[in-house]
Amino acid sequence: MTQEDGARIGLRERKKRETRVSLSQATIRLCVERGWDNVTVESIAEAADVSVRTFRNYFSSKGEAIAAGHLERMLRIADTLRGRPAAEPLWDSVVHAVLAQFAPGGESAAGPAPDQRWRDGLRLMLAEPALQGEVARANAAAQEALAEAVAARTGADAAHDIHPKLVAAVIGAGSAVAVEHCMGGEPPAPLAPVLREVFARLAAGLPTP
Repeated sequence: MTQEDGARIGLRERKKRETRVSLSQATIRLCVERGWDNVTVESIAEAADVSVRTFRNYFSSKGEAIAAGHLERMLRIADTLRGRPAAEPLWDSVVHAVLAQFAPGGESAAGPAPDQRWRDGLRLMLAEPALQGEVARANAAAQEALAEAVAARTGADAAHDIHPKLVAAVIGAGSAVAVEHCMGGEPPAPLAPVLREVFARLAAGLPTP
């Protein structure tokens, strides 16, 4: 394969990934705003400016499209982990990688916080039974990718050592706890400092307060 061929394949894969993200975001937005039962594949395709056939080429259902957004975010965290300086402590790298995806603007990020209607709609969507299986599958794939990234940084064996798998599970759980904590406040708390606190506590061994 020539360098030019490799570049074309890389560009094609990047465009596919971007389309997946766009479809996932459109599905999440519509389901939160309108309710699960009021969103069709046709309305998602229209919102994302693609054909229904294109949606079907990427996803088999609304649930799979929504779960893909979570998976994509965790894959980007894994990619960022691999790219952090080799001498950087693991948990420092984890914090940088997680913040880059969950709070890319940092503590001072501008923009309106989600209102109560959006938060309520998000909770209803996440509680939808049809979504649970897809989220579980996405979590499994995300943890596998994160474990491989942790293993690459630490020199561990992702297939046989427990440490990379444990760190991967903690990254997912810690991020979820931080998001839920922020969303549950009134007004919602800024996400970046909560994420920093969560992972600082984990890195310290989760001492009793």
